[in-house]
Amino acid sequence: MDAESGVERFRSQGKKRKTTRVVGVDLAGRSRRNTGICLLHGMTVASFATVHSDSEILGFIETARPDLVAIDAPLNLPPGRTSLEDRNGKHFRPCDRELLKRGIRFFPITLGPMRALTRRGIRLKEGLLQQGYAVIEIYPGAAQDVWTIVRKQGGLPKLRKGLETLGLKGLAKSMNGDELDAVTGALVGRFYLTGRAEVLGNIDEGAIVIPRPIQFRPSREPLPHTG
Repeated sequence: MDAESGVERFRSQGKKRKTTRVVGVDLAGRSRRNTGICLLHGMTVASFATVHSDSEILGFIETARPDLVAIDAPLNLPPGRTSLEDRNGKHFRPCDRELLKRGIRFFPITLGPMRALTRRGIRLKEGLLQQGYAVIEIYPGAAQDVWTIVRKQGGLPKLRKGLETLGLKGLAKSMNGDELDAVTGALVGRFYLTGRAEVLGNIDEGAIVIPRPIQFRPSREPLPHTG
C-alpha cells in the first residue's frame, strides 16, 4: 500500500463512519526520551501512555487497531535530497515553506536533534505502511495555533482546557505535555478523516496535515427586553 492511496482509502471510510479510531504519536527522536501516544475513539480519549521503544509504539498501535496513525515527526526528506547528511541538499520541504508563509513556528528537519527525529519518523512510517496502516504527518503546534489554543509551553492546564473546548472528552489531569500533543495529533487525524483538514504539500513527497479553523457558534442568549 502506498502512502497516498492508503490514506485516501481510510479517509473515505472515515467519512462513512459515525466514529473513528485514530492513534496520535508525539514521537521523540531517541528511545530514551518520552514519546506520547493515545487512541482517540470518536471524540473521546480511549487510552494514552508514555512509551519509549519502537516496539512499545507498535504494540500500542496493534492493540488499538486504528483507522489512521497521525505522527508528529517529519516523514519525508525534502524533494531531491538523498540523505540528511547531504550538505548541498534542500533544508525545507514545500509543506515547511507553507508553514513559514503562515507564520507558524517550527524546527527545520535538518537541524541538530531534528535529524534523529526525521530518521525515526521515516523508519516508523515505512514499517506501519508495510503492515497496512494509513499514516499522516501532523504538527501539534500548528494545529494548536489554528485552533487558537495554547501550546504546551503555555501551561498544561491551559492546553488541556483548550482541547476540552474543542469537544474532546476523557482528558486526564495527569496527562503530560507529550500525551496532550499526541491527543492534539489524533484530533487532527479525526479532522482529516471527516473532511475538516487541509493537506500542505503532497502525502507521497512530504505533507503536513493541519485542521481547518473551527467556526464557533455564538450562544443563543435571549435579547434584553427594551419595552
